Amino acid sequence: MTVVPNDHRFQPINLFEYEKLAKEHLSQMTLDYYSSGAWDEITLRDNRAAFERLKLRPRVLVDVSDRNLTTSILGQPLQLPLLIAPMAFQCLAHPDGEIATALAAASAGVGMVLSTMATKSIEEVASASDNFPDSLRWFQLYIHKDRGLTRALVEKAYKAGYKALCLTVDAPVLGQRERDRRNEFALPSDLHLANLATISGVDISHEKGESGLFTYFAQQLNPAVTWDDLEWLQSLSPLPLVIKGILWGDDAVRAVEYGAKAIVVSNHGGRQLDGAIASLDALTEIVAAVDGKVEVLLDGGIRRGTDILKALALGAKAVLIGRPILWGLAVAGQVGVSHVISLLQDELNLGMALSGCAKLQDIDPNLLTLPRP
Repeated sequence: MTVVPNDHRFQPINLFEYEKLAKEHLSQMTLDYYSSGAWDEITLRDNRAAFERLKLRPRVLVDVSDRNLTTSILGQPLQLPLLIAPMAFQCLAHPDGEIATALAAASAGVGMVLSTMATKSIEEVASASDNFPDSLRWFQLYIHKDRGLTRALVEKAYKAGYKALCLTVDAPVLGQRERDRRNEFALPSDLHLANLATISGVDISHEKGESGLFTYFAQQLNPAVTWDDLEWLQSLSPLPLVIKGILWGDDAVRAVEYGAKAIVVSNHGGRQLDGAIASLDALTEIVAAVDGKVEVLLDGGIRRGTDILKALALGAKAVLIGRPILWGLAVAGQVGVSHVISLLQDELNLGMALSGCAKLQDIDPNLLTLPRP
């Protein structure tokens, strides 16, 4: 059932309209923080363009009267192949922040990955979805220079019932997001890093002529992390390890060798190395490299249900979506996030029917026409 925000002035019917409407609800600093990419934002734009370059070739005269969008990730059921990507500072969009997002995800039967940089705590987000005990909820992790802090975050996530650790590996240092630098991005005085501030007192502060987040990463995160540190990380809890931020097939193979149970093909939403390959363009190589040993997910550029269809045709088990969730959150809180998810579900359902796919297992590379060199 489609959930529509109670906004009689304008009811968005797609994710692009949500982005347009969200601009009316966000400060310029917050809008720039959420929407910007690194440097010239080439990779940010290419994440979207990669989906537009890839064309569908539908099959006809197939019985699609009954469609099934359900799947599972790491053994946990999902109502559609979708997770909400880890995104920091969601209370900048709405006072309920990550709690609203978690409730919308759980009620829709999709997954959520909670960011290390959340403005609601691990425990608050977990308890908010207590009525959905089977919901897929992961915790995204950055390894800090203070290993005790990293250990404490993992222990909190495990105790609170999160089902996996999602380690971001493409941010040894923070990419330069020039809009944030120009704005001297910082959190308002009433918002804090809900987990980090309580454990160690660290927070995002105002820095003259620089993004406070850029300074935080330089001061707190460990750029010396290597593959060998994965063994230590996995010793902290029995949670399965998901590696997010891989764009090379051989890196994917190494991740499997070091114990990863799933891989997220991602360029951090175009926010790290500008000029990096679009996530979608790296997907085929990585799926082939892991050869079914682990599940592969894709992050970056999803704006339509047909984008999910294309990612699955190239071998992804599911996708992660980021910024559009924030647009829905800004416009209408939990209801807005629910509506964004519902729009994607409706579009995927229709796209499958028009492509001759009654279930996700029917989606394969034959559905696509690859762009010519």
